Amino acid sequence: WSGRVASGRSIEIKGVNGGIVAEAGTGSEVEVVARKSGRKSDPDEVTIEVVEHASGVTLCAVYPTPRGDRPNQCAPGEGGRMNTKNNDVQVEFTVRVPAGVRFTGRTVNGSIKARGLDADAEAYTVNGSISLATHGVARATTVNGSIVAEMGAAASEALEFETVNGGITLTVPAGSGAELRASTVNGDISTDLPITLLRRMNRRSVSGTIGRGGPRLMMTTVNGDIRLRSAS
Repeated sequence: WSGRVASGRSIEIKGVNGGIVAEAGTGSEVEVVARKSGRKSDPDEVTIEVVEHASGVTLCAVYPTPRGDRPNQCAPGEGGRMNTKNNDVQVEFTVRVPAGVRFTGRTVNGSIKARGLDADAEAYTVNGSISLATHGVARATTVNGSIVAEMGAAASEALEFETVNGGITLTVPAGSGAELRASTVNGDISTDLPITLLRRMNRRSVSGTIGRGGPRLMMTTVNGDIRLRSAS
């Protein structure tokens, strides 16, 4: 699929089984390629649906609805429904994102990688690692996987980076300000940003103000280290 998405609006990719790769586009149109494969299930039964809406465009890998279940549906954000019961089809997405267009990637079993983007970028998965690099603001959550994110713009609202089994490394612009809340159970926390502590810092928990303060920045994991870095 290819098409124009206005600057400031978003291209959203929603999968279930399979990863998502996003990279900077050289033209004015978004380009999306979906590659399907399956061992036991028929890839032709999985369709790619496109939904245009006020915030941009959403593309979904839509699996056949299991018998007796509610219909699978493609919808923006956390809306829609996708039950892939006993279907092993993998859909791997590659997206080229023009300057000014925001990117959101959502999957369940797969990694998400986005490099060299110009605008805000978000990534959400369950079983997979996340790697984001954008000149805008980044957001990311997973359960089983690490998060590595680099953002080039200061956030104007709260940000969250969360996993359970994996480390978190976040690089923010020099001179950034935020209200930091970071915690891990089995791991260490380190930062090279100036922090005014609200309570005593230890290896596994930090609560304090970065620079002159700003929106809340949450960084939480259970099994993994947390690293907060300045781009300088």
